[in-house]
Amino acid sequence: MIEKILATVFFPGAIFILAVSLFYEWVDRKLYARFQNRVGPHLAGPFGLFQPIADLIKLLSKEDIVPMATDRFLFTLTPILAPALILFACMFLPVAGPSGIISFEGDLIAVIALLSIYTITVYLAGEGSNNRFASVGAVRAAVQLLGYEIPLTLSLLSVALAAGSLSIRGIVEAQAERGLWFIAGIQAIGFAIFIIASQAEMERIPFDIPEAEQEIVAGWEVEYSGKRLALFRLSKDLELFLLSGLGAAVFLGGPIGPVIPGLEPMLYTIYFILKSIIVLAIFTLVRALFARLRIDQMVSFSWRYLMPPAMILIILTEVIM
Repeated sequence: MIEKILATVFFPGAIFILAVSLFYEWVDRKLYARFQNRVGPHLAGPFGLFQPIADLIKLLSKEDIVPMATDRFLFTLTPILAPALILFACMFLPVAGPSGIISFEGDLIAVIALLSIYTITVYLAGEGSNNRFASVGAVRAAVQLLGYEIPLTLSLLSVALAAGSLSIRGIVEAQAERGLWFIAGIQAIGFAIFIIASQAEMERIPFDIPEAEQEIVAGWEVEYSGKRLALFRLSKDLELFLLSGLGAAVFLGGPIGPVIPGLEPMLYTIYFILKSIIVLAIFTLVRALFARLRIDQMVSFSWRYLMPPAMILIILTEVIM
């Protein structure tokens, strides 16, 4: 029991996940800068490694302003709920072994549901601000959800069909038994759909439509400052870790790799982090290559060019299996 509590709190639990998610933000910012021929973070710590934590501390220390017209309940609840939902979803990731801290048959569906609830939290955060720009951003987030959620779900379900399991552990073990990652076969189509839909889930370019600063200031985040804004920024780092890790687990074998007896937890963690950084690098490359779409273009793109191949992939997977 004590061992389980320590694993949940420290490694590979909450503290470890928070630290690695900040590290992933640094990797993302550094790669993004390099793709644009910039330096990126370089002052706080070696190679700017401590810049994400410095930014977080700076936001936590700033004045927390609550506008008079806001819905105080939603304005207080949503910044707490957002990182809590994503951190809970991260507990399903197989960081230090074939299964996460929480694992059961159907946990893949639980992770997808938590991501959808997070988007609903974003919508409530915007509407609770009682600001016209925040409301526009909130509505865009909700409309965007209608575009990417089904292709994202189908891309993950196709892998579940191929593995014969709806658990992340089952999918990882299926790849270990085959000695071949799912991305090496027909599921490469699903991986491409997963990358695009996840980019929309995280509201990253070209799908940063709900918080387009050139159009609606900061969208649903416009009224948040101080501690509340810091919690939302932390939830985005956690979401980046979650989706990078989820892609690595279901398409790249997660923590599976050559091991030395007695060093399994350490090697599993190294393999998981390296593979998830590969997925993160692809996210960053997509972010650097494209310009923002309009909300109607995003939804049209999802239904025309993501939905059909996702459905075809499901059918092909079922036929092959």
